[in-house]
Amino acid sequence: PEGRDIFSELTVLDNLYLGAYHRYSARNKKALEEDLQKVLELFPALKELLNLPAGTLSGGQQQMLAIARGLMARPRMLLLDEPSTGLAPVLVKEIFNYIKILNKEIGLTVLLVEQNARAALKVADRAYIIETGRIVLEGKTEDLLQSREVERAYLGKDLDVQLE
Repeated sequence: PEGRDIFSELTVLDNLYLGAYHRYSARNKKALEEDLQKVLELFPALKELLNLPAGTLSGGQQQMLAIARGLMARPRMLLLDEPSTGLAPVLVKEIFNYIKILNKEIGLTVLLVEQNARAALKVADRAYIIETGRIVLEGKTEDLLQSREVERAYLGKDLDVQLE
């Protein structure tokens, strides 16, 4: 799928290592391997795919790989641009569960740009609703989820992602 920015000819493992290229040296190989294990614990589905070319993965697996590769850089903030685009509903649920874990359990700040408003509001603390480049609504997500205006204009009959 377009927009995942993985290196399709490289293996999953090589893609993950590339996420940490800026901090790699022979001295910190142990730390790199520890980070790899942490990422694979978070995304266990990738463990079995390490030696496969990344281009052979499904859209959901590629999205997991893209997020996992970003985590290998040890970011203080993770920017995700429409992570659910092109994914089946069951995979959307899985990706948003990972986003929730990254933010709520691991404590990573996540800046999320997403058209699936219902799913985004379920994992966010605050939200900004943008129309034609302008912020039209903003606030705490629990307030926005209670708003009839938001429900009518943005949530409607959209996919209702149930997070664990």
